[in-house]
Amino acid sequence: MRRGAGSTTSSLRGELVEVIHCRGHPNVKATHRSTLEFTKEDYLTPRGDCIICIEADRGINDLSEEFKKALREGKRLQIRIRVGDLTDEVIAEGSEDLILDHPYSMVIRKSDYIDARTLAVRANKAARDIDRRIVEMLKKPETEAEVELRILD
Repeated sequence: MRRGAGSTTSSLRGELVEVIHCRGHPNVKATHRSTLEFTKEDYLTPRGDCIICIEADRGINDLSEEFKKALREGKRLQIRIRVGDLTDEVIAEGSEDLILDHPYSMVIRKSDYIDARTLAVRANKAARDIDRRIVEMLKKPETEAEVELRILD
């Protein structure tokens, strides 16, 4: 895995992008109805049904202040999950109430609930909505995923 490869990119068009690399685990279920999570933790218990990958090279605390500011301005967020040749996409929203202060977790929620782990709210998908082919691949520890977080507006 490309550790430390995650970076914030500001293109000429002023886009804000954060890239996270993580890997699969045998306990990946991705069956949660309202949340989706990426974690820096190196383990996953069977109860973690919203987590789709572990050992992420970034947590919320690692995101740039510019990126966090855009989320707190309520901008929309595109979450693009790539595993091999497969890609799935989630659209969520920022909120002025976001705390964005957690050392290892990033949670995307369908609801408006906010805690320190919340990256975005009002998402159009949760863990159970992720392409099941991607989920099956992420049940293998050797599977690597790239998660691109892009501010849309």
